[in-house]
Amino acid sequence: MGPENIRLKFTEVFVKDTIILGIETSCDETSAAVVADGRKVLSNVIATQVNLHAEYGGVVPELASRKHVESVIPVIDKACRDAGVELRELDAVGVTYGPGLVGALLVGLSAAKAIAFSLGKPLIGVNHIDGHICANYIAHRELEPPFICLVASGGHSHIVNVADYRKTVVLGRTRDDAAGEAFDKIARVLGLGYPGGPKVEKKAVEGNPQAFNFPRVKFRESPYDFSFSGLKTAVINTVHQFRQKNEQVPVEDICASFQKAVVDVLVDNTVEAALKTKTKTVCLAGGVAANSFLRESFEKACSDAGIKLFYPPLKLCTDNAAMIASSAYFSYIENDFAPETLNAIPGLDLGEK
Repeated sequence: MGPENIRLKFTEVFVKDTIILGIETSCDETSAAVVADGRKVLSNVIATQVNLHAEYGGVVPELASRKHVESVIPVIDKACRDAGVELRELDAVGVTYGPGLVGALLVGLSAAKAIAFSLGKPLIGVNHIDGHICANYIAHRELEPPFICLVASGGHSHIVNVADYRKTVVLGRTRDDAAGEAFDKIARVLGLGYPGGPKVEKKAVEGNPQAFNFPRVKFRESPYDFSFSGLKTAVINTVHQFRQKNEQVPVEDICASFQKAVVDVLVDNTVEAALKTKTKTVCLAGGVAANSFLRESFEKACSDAGIKLFYPPLKLCTDNAAMIASSAYFSYIENDFAPETLNAIPGLDLGEK
């Protein structure tokens, strides 16, 4: 056995991984995860509330908060059991403190503070949007900044320049509805149910994306910003016109045309931002990144532009605690810890403390 092999074996045995517990309760998913070194997932437990909110056509904040209270401790316990890690073995606790629903955020924060305080471990506050970006580090261990990331979900639509692990600049954002929010509202109008994204996508597969020429908004002074309210209004008006004439609503064609309008803008603005900043890598993140048509459209556009494309698997696109623990790791290695007074900030912006 040569000297190099001896050193490798020594490293494997004696170098301890940095183990972080992540907690995520920003909306309607109660999640806890244990992640090593920001990229290796040891466990990722998610208790969903989809069925609870489905009958209301969207998330009811008070119900979400109550369900988090019921679920958060059992979910944390299961995450540690699945990882084979005891609480005392943790190096830190990372938790989402914004943006999100204030009541929901406070449940996760309270649990994280209690665990960190009782163990004497660092508490790390994580921006939910940054968590979505970090899901790509878990899925692609070779990925490193810089890159451009589209974060698109029910509450957020951002184009972010990720210059380094903890250095991000928002290049564009929605001025009204987020992309996922628009999907949910159109699904509600069409009577498809909640959550709207998967429902619209399923119907769109059977429709003609060229059937309706729905508007795509472009801001000359802020070319990477989004606006989906006008598109949403155009779709709703189209549906009402069919119903007022007692004509059958072509649900599949409307879904396909609406979806294409959203995806066209997301793809065009993101690729344009990458080309303008001369960035050769684009990442997708957030619940909308699970949309297969969006992925296919990005793959073609990035291939044509000579840009590498990365995106997480479906289970890491939606809200989860593994991405929170990953983000917390990059704060941990810089000793950037939160005070015990850390509070929920529902409107927290990316890069804001």
